[in-house]
Amino acid sequence: MWGEKRADLGKRGRAAGGVVSLAFAVCCGAMLGGCADEACPAPAKPVPPDMAARGSLTTPGGTRALILYDTTGQWGLFGELHAIQVANLVSHFGTYTAKPVSEYAAGELEQHDALVYIGSTYEEPLSDVFLNETLATTKPVIWLYHNIWKLQAKLPTFAEQFGWRWTKFDTGTVEKIRYKNQTLPRDTNPDNGALSDYEITKPDVAKVVATAVRTDGTTLPWAMRSRNFTYVGEIPVRYTTTNDRYVVFADLLFDALAPATAERHRAMVRIENVGPDSDPVKLRQIADYLKSKNVPFSFGFYPRYVDPYAYYERGPELCLSRSPELVSGVKYLIEKGGTMVLYGLTHQLDRTKNPFSGASGDDYEFYLASVDATNSVVLSGPVPNDSEQWSMDRMGSAIAEVTAMGLPVPVIFEFPRYAASVPAYRAAKKYFAARYDRGLYFAGTLRGGEPDYQHYVSQSFPYEVTDLYGSRVVPENLGGYSPNAWFNEPPHLVANLLDAARGNLVVRDGFASFYHQWYSDLPILQQLVEGLQGMGYTFVSAAEVAGVTQGAPNARTTVSTTQN
Repeated sequence: MWGEKRADLGKRGRAAGGVVSLAFAVCCGAMLGGCADEACPAPAKPVPPDMAARGSLTTPGGTRALILYDTTGQWGLFGELHAIQVANLVSHFGTYTAKPVSEYAAGELEQHDALVYIGSTYEEPLSDVFLNETLATTKPVIWLYHNIWKLQAKLPTFAEQFGWRWTKFDTGTVEKIRYKNQTLPRDTNPDNGALSDYEITKPDVAKVVATAVRTDGTTLPWAMRSRNFTYVGEIPVRYTTTNDRYVVFADLLFDALAPATAERHRAMVRIENVGPDSDPVKLRQIADYLKSKNVPFSFGFYPRYVDPYAYYERGPELCLSRSPELVSGVKYLIEKGGTMVLYGLTHQLDRTKNPFSGASGDDYEFYLASVDATNSVVLSGPVPNDSEQWSMDRMGSAIAEVTAMGLPVPVIFEFPRYAASVPAYRAAKKYFAARYDRGLYFAGTLRGGEPDYQHYVSQSFPYEVTDLYGSRVVPENLGGYSPNAWFNEPPHLVANLLDAARGNLVVRDGFASFYHQWYSDLPILQQLVEGLQGMGYTFVSAAEVAGVTQGAPNARTTVSTTQN
């Protein structure tokens, strides 16, 4: 997440160049408890999952897709990682079966509604049965990258019937993709691979769906379609950003899996890093502005603030029971249309600098991280003694602390800094109806094996999905405002977020979803909200997208059974 470390915006005040309110600057003992003599009580006893509003949400009906992927060669494991990303996107439309293409059995394609083949390995062995049934089917087929020449070789009249043929790999550097009157970026990293090139033999049969643009301005087809068959000349889930050609692929899936989908563009905003150290006055200002614009919103909230190394000099611990004004401010957020998203227990890990200050709001909580010699943040692996129960204890304790103050049972969870182990993701599924984050997905897990924590992908989504861990995931795909470079990440400004939102308009039923730190200046939030509205986006609540209903303060939270 771009520049979330709060010290970027000025240690102590964290007001992004603004002034912290006088009420907040007065002795925090009167309002937050940080200066009071009375210490916070021990963390609350965890509530069990059956007392949380976890729900059991699945996508009703929909299509059944078959996803086949490569596994051979030196980099065979990347076939599974690509398949995980494709499967997560496909889950938006219904269910799927994902397996190595080497395990394809006769008749499987016809038992599904569509096929996606991910050709990540050059010259992956493909069976005659698979090739013949792919050519024979009338069901939608999406073929990504390699081994298309094997399909062509199976049908001597391929060029005549489909109107095009694969010819070679293009050696030019492609930096842009044109699609739906938009030009989207493409990473020029050589590891991204050379694109396929084609010869169109029958323009009335073959349609160029998207066009690749080389650095010299010349073009070649990026995606082709003829009859029921769509071919993409690369792996579009590799080296991605929030608004590059990845969103083109995300939209192409509608043609195969939900072609009747109507155009709709929704937006969401989440107020980030709200905790016992937050300024209730600023929270109320944010809520009043969003309410004035009829914008529903959510807020990422952790109930216990810990600063073991006195980085922010507010005392070692702050808690809700010593923060009545903060609790009142949180209730005000809810009254003005805010959905609480539980953001961990402390948004840090015990007395560990993980890897920054050790203070709440800065560090990872459910995964270890470090800073390497190049000043880059590196995800190191699971926390010590990692287990599903360890994560459940933290989540259950956080829920107990929140509800003890008369706040509603949280229905949605967000992993701090978007990082967690597989057991932690499983714990979240037991406690919450949905997550609102970007997930980490590890090699070895697509078919239920042990996770390989050295090989993983992080994935954002342009629409809601039910991910590999079985959780409904509300999308966040724009990031957040960050005025300064941060650990080798460049600044992420208002213009960057709006550019990403503009690119996501190519997704016919997609989102522009961002987060805004509570301590950032209000005019930044105003520019983003009104900029998205000006593009035609309509703001909706995370609870609506997740299919849940949040109770009012002091009321029991319920889970609905409807989906959007």
